[in-house]
Amino acid sequence: MNEFDAEQQATARMPDLAAANKPDDDGQASTQLAGQPLIQVERDGVRFTLLGTAHVSQASVDAVRAILAERRFDAVAVELCESRRLAIAEPERLQQMDLLAVLREGKAGLVAAQLLLASYQARLAAQLGVEVGAEMKAALSTGREQGLPVWLVDRDVGITVGRAYRSVGFWQRLTLLGGLLGSILSRDEIDAEAIENLKQGDVLDSAFREFALQSEPLYQALIAERDSYMAARLRELAAATPQARDVLVVIGAGHLQGLAKLLQEQQQAPAPVLAELRQPPPPSRWPRWLGYALIALIVGGFGWAFAQSGEVGLELLLVYVLATGLLGALGCALAGGHPASIGAAFLASPITPLHPALASGTVSAAVELWMRKPTVRDFASLRTDLDNWRGWWRNGVSRILLNFFLTSLGTGIGVWLTGVRVFQALIRT
Repeated sequence: MNEFDAEQQATARMPDLAAANKPDDDGQASTQLAGQPLIQVERDGVRFTLLGTAHVSQASVDAVRAILAERRFDAVAVELCESRRLAIAEPERLQQMDLLAVLREGKAGLVAAQLLLASYQARLAAQLGVEVGAEMKAALSTGREQGLPVWLVDRDVGITVGRAYRSVGFWQRLTLLGGLLGSILSRDEIDAEAIENLKQGDVLDSAFREFALQSEPLYQALIAERDSYMAARLRELAAATPQARDVLVVIGAGHLQGLAKLLQEQQQAPAPVLAELRQPPPPSRWPRWLGYALIALIVGGFGWAFAQSGEVGLELLLVYVLATGLLGALGCALAGGHPASIGAAFLASPITPLHPALASGTVSAAVELWMRKPTVRDFASLRTDLDNWRGWWRNGVSRILLNFFLTSLGTGIGVWLTGVRVFQALIRT
């Protein structure tokens, strides 16, 4: 049996194992802790008390508060990274997002993914009447009220999503993205299966877990790697904090067994484990080289055409300018772009494919941002506006992201169509 299959079986028998590992000091567990999955692990002179939580359960919130009230810990660790902590603790920070920097640094895709997950979380909270991640928020606030160090032990969500995306092939990526968009943008209520997934993990797990349990590469990136990362991070922080000999770890129940096992068995020093797992996913080389080859074909085709005659060369050049410019402008228009950004898309689309560090969508979206700066209301309502597809066009922030994606897509299609036209011209001679 491999680790992938073992995790599924371990999750299925979670309640029995958890009940058998409840802490027995400090007398009987309180009513709030009764039946909650708890495992204790001793490692390097540190006692880690792992509390498995359901991210849509008031009982989990009560359990976090109860265990911190009953026992004196030296530190509290939570299954969060800094960006997810900010999303939970300071949702108003969305209003401070620098969209121009997002576009310039090529982070539009990551921001869009994070907004999708935030919207999904808001819809869950509205449907279930429980703030998703409230137990993590309770651990953060209660730990700080008690003057305890609070450790963020999960890997950055952007790296996790990126590594998961890169771990599978092209067609599985399409299936993954299609299923994710369908579940998140659907106006139907969240189904029982998705809610059940939340009882085993967080919003990230809920959105991807169905795919992860059908794909070992996805399972490794989304679940196993995070378990390994959290185990190494806990060991690293414990070694750096000599006074922390009794640590409460609040994690999603789906990570409880894997983390407990790794805390006991992980032998490699924490630093190299963390360094490896923090590496952003290496970019795929073949799309870039294919793009370079296509541009080389087009430029070479222009040279060949002008060598044949000025008329043939001008014909191919006109095809390129119109195909990229018109389709880039069409993409911008479909995103609801301002006339100025549509014009910018038309002008930039024939030029930007020749510059590897610049996208036509960056130019058109920057003009859109300049012409129609998003309002405070756009930022404040971002999570709720994105719970259906119309909201992406209605909200000023998401409309800029759409402008970037659809303009770039239109330009890319235009480049490919021109490549086909140049190739046809070459083989006819």
